[in-house]
Amino acid sequence: MPDTTPTVTTPPVTTSLLPSLATQAERLIELGVHELARIPAEELRAFAENADRGEGDVLLAVHPDRAPASALAPLLRRDGKPGFVVVDMPDVDGFAPCDVELPDAPLYLLADLNRGDRMANWSPEEALPALTEEGRTPLLLTEGLHWVLQRPEVLERNRCFMTIGSRLRKANGALDARTPAIWISNGTGRDGRERRGAPKVGWCWWGNRHTWLGFASARGRSS
Repeated sequence: MPDTTPTVTTPPVTTSLLPSLATQAERLIELGVHELARIPAEELRAFAENADRGEGDVLLAVHPDRAPASALAPLLRRDGKPGFVVVDMPDVDGFAPCDVELPDAPLYLLADLNRGDRMANWSPEEALPALTEEGRTPLLLTEGLHWVLQRPEVLERNRCFMTIGSRLRKANGALDARTPAIWISNGTGRDGRERRGAPKVGWCWWGNRHTWLGFASARGRSS
């Protein structure tokens, strides 16, 4: 039998530093995320100010119950083109945290984000236990969107990422085989040529590998 163990083909990506929490808060306010989430702008600013303890690279996120993926995706921009969700994912907001514990708060923080380039060409099924063993937690789809909103450059052609902390549970309790990802459209098929180069929310199969998709993760979450 051939050895099907995935091999590490690229080193871990060194991500660009995130802006300060105060700057991130202003970015969300500028985009209208606070209104979407029904959080007053001053409350968002106060959270960022109180949470900023100079602890390094930290992402400010809004709980997915307040700001769903379908509303965040169109706020992404790349080369002036807005982000979008693929047409065959109308249930995108049904992809909820799976085996991921979120702070019970409308706003929270994620520390030490990584795009997971070293796991390119791994399947989600292979990547999840490896991340768990390393003491890391996979990003939710909404968290990945927040990351790209603050740092658009983390989405590079041929170096994009999956967000396997979000899964869809079927009516019978089984998990849907689709797993969400964020990448860059080639403008083919139902995407439309006008969307070539735009940020895209789509899905991949749980057992499939893709050479251009890593697995975004964080060291942890806190409120």
